Amino acid sequence: MIRITIDAREIRAAEGQTVLEAARKAGIYVPTLCSSPDLKPYGGCRLCVVEIDRMRGLPTACTTPVAEGMTVRTDTPAVRDARLAVLDLILAEHPLDCLTCVKNQRCELQQVTARLGFTERHLPRRSRVQAIDDSNPFFRLDRNYCILCARCTRACDEISGNNAIEITGRGYDSRVGTAGDRPITETNCRSCGECVVRCPVAALAPRIDTIPDNEQATICPYCGVGCGLILKTRGARIVSISGDSSNPVSKGRLCVKGRYGVTGFVHHPDRLTGPLVRKNGVYTPVPWDEALETVCSRLAQYKPSEVAVISSAKATNEENYLIQKLARAVLETNSIDHCARLCHAPTVAGLAAAFGSGAMTNSIGDLKKAACFFIIGANTSESHPIIGFDLKQAIKNGARLIVANPAPVPLASRADIYLQHTPGSDVVLLSAMCKVIISEGLFDRTFIEERTEGFEELAASLADFSLDQAAETCGVPLTDIKAAARLYASSQPAAILYAMGITQHSHGTENVLAVANLAMLTGNIGKPGGGVNPLRGQNNVQGACDMGALPDVYPGYQKVGDAATRRKFESAWGVKLPYRRGLTVPEILDSIDRGKIKALYIVGENLILSEPDSGRVRQALSKLEFLAIQDIFITETAELAHVILAAASFAEKEGTFTNTERRVQRLRQAIQPAGESRPDWWITAELGKRLGGKGFNYSGPEQIFNEMRALTPSYSGISYHRLESGGLQWPCPDEDHPGTPILHAKQFARGRGIFKPVGYLPPAEQPDADFPFILTTGRSPYHFHTGTMTRRVTGLKALQPREILEIASSDAARLAISAGDTVRVTSRRGAVTAEARINRRLKPGVVFMSFHFPETNTNIITSPASDPSSGTPELKVAAVRLEKV
Repeated sequence: MIRITIDAREIRAAEGQTVLEAARKAGIYVPTLCSSPDLKPYGGCRLCVVEIDRMRGLPTACTTPVAEGMTVRTDTPAVRDARLAVLDLILAEHPLDCLTCVKNQRCELQQVTARLGFTERHLPRRSRVQAIDDSNPFFRLDRNYCILCARCTRACDEISGNNAIEITGRGYDSRVGTAGDRPITETNCRSCGECVVRCPVAALAPRIDTIPDNEQATICPYCGVGCGLILKTRGARIVSISGDSSNPVSKGRLCVKGRYGVTGFVHHPDRLTGPLVRKNGVYTPVPWDEALETVCSRLAQYKPSEVAVISSAKATNEENYLIQKLARAVLETNSIDHCARLCHAPTVAGLAAAFGSGAMTNSIGDLKKAACFFIIGANTSESHPIIGFDLKQAIKNGARLIVANPAPVPLASRADIYLQHTPGSDVVLLSAMCKVIISEGLFDRTFIEERTEGFEELAASLADFSLDQAAETCGVPLTDIKAAARLYASSQPAAILYAMGITQHSHGTENVLAVANLAMLTGNIGKPGGGVNPLRGQNNVQGACDMGALPDVYPGYQKVGDAATRRKFESAWGVKLPYRRGLTVPEILDSIDRGKIKALYIVGENLILSEPDSGRVRQALSKLEFLAIQDIFITETAELAHVILAAASFAEKEGTFTNTERRVQRLRQAIQPAGESRPDWWITAELGKRLGGKGFNYSGPEQIFNEMRALTPSYSGISYHRLESGGLQWPCPDEDHPGTPILHAKQFARGRGIFKPVGYLPPAEQPDADFPFILTTGRSPYHFHTGTMTRRVTGLKALQPREILEIASSDAARLAISAGDTVRVTSRRGAVTAEARINRRLKPGVVFMSFHFPETNTNIITSPASDPSSGTPELKVAAVRLEKV
């Protein structure tokens, strides 16, 4: 520690601290307007000037590091005069409409002015009027209030890494501006609001900014990052949201959906406020008793082989545990599945085979330690924005980046090497990289010998592998493939990140095994900054898998076919359990179509928009004798239900979510459920009791969690009490265990990691004369999955109101398609229309769409071909043709 003196007080400060930080820690007030604890020191506002012995002038406390023996004075006449002079300059052209200003009583300039006793202006009032940017639906930029502290521009650089705004002009003409002075919505701004929350005045302010009277910390309901939210409430409504700075994952940062995309759907007038039963073709509100008895009486009519259950990655761990328990212990079926079948089922299968555990090996927080990132089949900055923030900062700090993606995702422009391979050629690309690493001796021989098996078999399988043919298949120059292999192998540590671009293929499990081979070849497993990191798409898709919402495993991935495991659960639940593997979602739909499955209970899934070949999905669901749906809205799928059970939203209940890095975190209730809606756990428990099930009398989610962890070794040491301090990562086998930030650190979960030779099978559909284009799909930064939540947020709809078809400029020119034209996209299964957008970086012959809009249901045209190992459909490759409408 360093000893310094501030205002005659001896202070102990840490090495590297600034004078401002040391003073604040000691409770000594030093005014500032440009300083922010998560931004680099700037010294722009000059309000934090102090006197320091043996230093000339008045140095800024925010940029001056502490030094042993330093003597600082923060409140001398010279310091006071300098600060008042700065305030006089600021206030000379700052609006003085404080009482009606949106930041009244929360304005830092107002607070500093009062604290310093500034009561009289000495400089003449200036009447300059500056432009207001009113283009963003969530906030406005009013430069008339701007004090040029640069917090906003620094946040856009140092936090989000987007650099959408900068201080432009010089001297008196300096202002917060954009490239070409375009409206902020026409830049690469992603509306994350990091600039807004750091603005000390009203220059950047939310359009609606109601002062709350309460707040509650909880977890975001969108992607799998698991960001911490502070839900700020007034009365019964959420009025604003801020990031939770204590959350170990997000550290106070949020994306556009987390910050601005919650209130609109939670309080939307379309919310279900009570159960509905279809009577004479019309949905009729009924009491809960009637709705529950209707569901139970109908489900009780069917044999176990005639019933299936689909759980939800939006539901909590406790709720997923109960739903699979209901299926197995009451309905006597293992036909329980959820949307992981659409995304990371190949991850569970592939990584479990190679490593012994099908989950992200490392932690989000240690990715910044990577010397190199290899991102394949993921649009990280758009789909997992907070991880994207970290990656962009790491790249600025010197980390190298390889991106492999058929679509020119934003991070591709920052890559050292961009491999724009043909959709569906991932196995070939990854195998080619492995071939280069082996043939050039770049592999980690010690790691392979000490910790793996099967290397000789892998090397033998690649002996006759043609790199030239691989380059041709991938559509990537061989020099780039070799450069990528060398960069990845020579960078230590190196992290692989992937998402649905790897898994949503008819060979998705092979893709995952190829990723595992590459990581093990270079010894990048079990170390900080390395690993294989599948990025989960939904807030609790990891948890839903962990809880056994799958047809072949109980909670904790304990096999239903294992007799000893089955006896353990039979003893705990007091029933005999089915022993045969159940059906996956695609198999359930096939069985419905064939008349085998007659009744279906769906929780929080919108199959008609999420499943491929959705016309066939609708046709199948229409054949059901009984369909019960539990959701917060009447979704496109719920329109077919016989009974709709009104569920509470994430903000209206308690529980836990498990994020993509295996971190279990507490979900907390901020407001009461809408109307007569109920938490999913309560609804499912009531069904269990009324169907005669044992052990469904729960007082709340904590009791359910405790039952689950007693049966699940990887969760055994996790309790609600322990989760109060920021979450724990499984495996956590006992209550003294700190959790596991990095898997396979000393040995693999299966003992030794195993190399698996993989072969190439082309996608099920290839372009031909009738369907000459390849359609690949992904997410928009402004919407989420089937849009059930985001399409009900007015501001998000304003940022992207409709589906977009991205098409290469050469293809657009050949077909006489211009930006904004309506284009019909047709596959072998149907057709949809979308608005064209010309993408000059997209590879000719490839088009891109999202899947968020029911009026353009992209999944009408996607392919139902699936990976034989996991059942995951090939949503990333479909052959289509285009016609200008």
